[in-house]
Amino acid sequence: MSFYASTSPYAYTTVMDNYLETLQLRQIPYLANDVEYEILPQHTNRPDLLAYDLYGDSRLWWVFAVRNKDIIKDPVYDLYAGQRIKLPQLNTLKAIGL
Repeated sequence: MSFYASTSPYAYTTVMDNYLETLQLRQIPYLANDVEYEILPQHTNRPDLLAYDLYGDSRLWWVFAVRNKDIIKDPVYDLYAGQRIKLPQLNTLKAIGL
């Protein structure tokens, strides 16, 4: 059973005896309507601000790393100005319960 909000990267990770079990990352589907986005200078190392600006919710900062696993290994320090990543549309996130 998970005690985390649906917007949390830990939402599918269970808690047992007050410890997190193995992290179960949520999957974000690749769709034809995904947008290629170039990171702006104000979003360098700030996925929380990018999530707020794009989705209206800073708690979705982890979506960028999950959706771009081949580019972003560290969800904070691998986000830099000029980098191009793929972003899911807000309606895609809502459809999977975020």
